Amino acid sequence: MTLARTALYEEHLAAGARMTGFAGWSMPLNYGSQIAEHHAVRRAAGLFDVSHMTIIDIPGAGGEALLRRVFAGNLARAMPGKAVYGVLLNADAGVIDDVIVYGREGGFRLIANAATRDRVWRWLGAHAQPDAVLRARDDLAMIAVQGPTARALFAEVADLDATRLAPFSALERAEWMVGRTGYTGEDGVEVLLPGREAADLWRRLVAAGASPAGLAARDTLRLEAGLNLYGLDMDEHTTPLEANLAWTVAWAFGAGEKAPAHAPDFVGRDALARQRAAKPNEVLRGVVLEGKGVMRRGNAVTTGGAEGSTPGIVTSGTFSPTLGYSIGLARVPRGVAGACSVRLRGGDVPARIIKPPFVRHGKRVHE
Repeated sequence: MTLARTALYEEHLAAGARMTGFAGWSMPLNYGSQIAEHHAVRRAAGLFDVSHMTIIDIPGAGGEALLRRVFAGNLARAMPGKAVYGVLLNADAGVIDDVIVYGREGGFRLIANAATRDRVWRWLGAHAQPDAVLRARDDLAMIAVQGPTARALFAEVADLDATRLAPFSALERAEWMVGRTGYTGEDGVEVLLPGREAADLWRRLVAAGASPAGLAARDTLRLEAGLNLYGLDMDEHTTPLEANLAWTVAWAFGAGEKAPAHAPDFVGRDALARQRAAKPNEVLRGVVLEGKGVMRRGNAVTTGGAEGSTPGIVTSGTFSPTLGYSIGLARVPRGVAGACSVRLRGGDVPARIIKPPFVRHGKRVHE
């Protein structure tokens, strides 16, 4: 299969990136040392090409009606210049994808994952009324600048001052959009701009001191931040209540929103309400390994003592460069906490169940 290339493909090759296939795209795995790239984001500023993400513009009243039907988050927060994180659900409340919706003058912009591109398009199309317009923005590139110095560094090289931008807010100028969002647990911005201008911005950011970082560092950073990865920690067979995303669900209309005095009617709401009333059997929690080894997806988690214990399973696991030990997310029985063990290479290694995140702004935050 021929892999798609982003507008920054040649920049990655010139920087000596090790390329890999990801969701149909040729993407940089690392530029030499994923550990060094990880630390650069925690300590200063890192630079990610995220142009493989799915960008869809949804203008007009038809677009608003569509999102009210398929988006389980509080759309009222996506007013012009603001963004909201949430999920698209199927009829059984399984997560089709997790997305960011930006409010714009006269419409919305939706950012979905690369791996779910076709699924999201089909789902939106299936629920769109004739007056809804969906516009693929494959002409845009997307660059994430993340780290404690990221916003100041971006302000040095771009004609857009994001230093005063509030979290989950955005500003636009001409064809550029800058949002104070990210996937690392650090401060920073994500910049959407015409593909033809992406290489120039990338070079200026590198010259100003930002360190290019690949998919490997992106994964360890997001896991330290306790952030889910679609396809591992959630999918169409997992509900938000089982994926630690209950906080994203809009059970009622937001304060001050001009809408009928009844609950939102998004796809999957009834199934999710039933599960909320009954309480889910399993939930997503953090796991900290207290012995030697590295957790990986699929490792069994034993809780509740030797006899009558109920198994869980690691959904994402890695070695944490910031903390110096292995961390992971795991689906475990509701209500379990404290001591557990993880099966690694045939042996049970002591571990502890915690509430994520593990790291915020470069510091340990878990118990």
